[in-house]
Amino acid sequence: MIPSAGWRPDRAIAIVAGTPPGAGLDRTARALKAAIESRKLIDVPIEVINLPGDASRRIWNYLDRYANDPHALVVTSPNVTTDFLTGQSAFDHDSYTPLAMLHNEHIAFVAGAHSPCATARDLMDRLARAPGSLTVAVATSVGNPNHIALARVTRQLGADVKALNVRAFDSARDAIADVVAGGCELAAISATSALPELANGSLRALAVTSPARLASPFADTPTWVEQGIDCVVDAWRGVDGARGLTHAHIAFWDSVLAEATASDAWQAAIAQHHWSARYLNSADLSVYLRRERAAMRAMLGELGLVS
Repeated sequence: MIPSAGWRPDRAIAIVAGTPPGAGLDRTARALKAAIESRKLIDVPIEVINLPGDASRRIWNYLDRYANDPHALVVTSPNVTTDFLTGQSAFDHDSYTPLAMLHNEHIAFVAGAHSPCATARDLMDRLARAPGSLTVAVATSVGNPNHIALARVTRQLGADVKALNVRAFDSARDAIADVVAGGCELAAISATSALPELANGSLRALAVTSPARLASPFADTPTWVEQGIDCVVDAWRGVDGARGLTHAHIAFWDSVLAEATASDAWQAAIAQHHWSARYLNSADLSVYLRRERAAMRAMLGELGLVS
């Protein structure tokens, strides 16, 4: 139940996504808005604001306007940690107020329809022989979970992860467009981002980083585990609030977000987007982030990317 006492919003709530409409962080923002509204959990309007660009980092400049103010949430991910560790940004989640982990997304390795890499085995052969011969698109920054998944596969094939040729795009949709246009040969992106191109045949899915096969259209796409590669990697999505939120602010959002992620509307979004449900409240997320930072530092160190 939402607390009847304590803080409640008295004006519109902004949910800010650092990708364009239809791209990864935007999908989470709109699904969260729909879930909150489906249960009438707050009685003020909710607006989704898109601020793409600068590897999704523009959202933090926006959130800085809301210091001590709980009326804005930004959709966030492990990229905040990896950007900090690689020196691409000067802040980590701890600079703001982590509020919740909402779900996980698994990563799909996709190639253009005319790429010589037609299967996971083709890709493994290329990575083992000449990892630098492939240009791989990721979103939204180097060193993120997509890049880490690529490195894990490469390392287990006995190849040099530092030889990988990786290009970062501002959204998975931009990365996919480049692959379809014949730029990068391969993309490692959130699985659901590739659905339109898989449907029209301009992309083919080679492998996914989930522990078991995903639903159609990925039902025939092998997992890396099936290929003998230990690569189960996900990219979680959650929300952070501004700096300086109080216990009352956090308690309110803990209640709202727990209720929203238990709703039928949220479960429908989980199925639609090939996500996996995983809710952590603010306190549990803070513990998780400390563990994740240590693990990311170790992996990025092997890639030679730690600042």
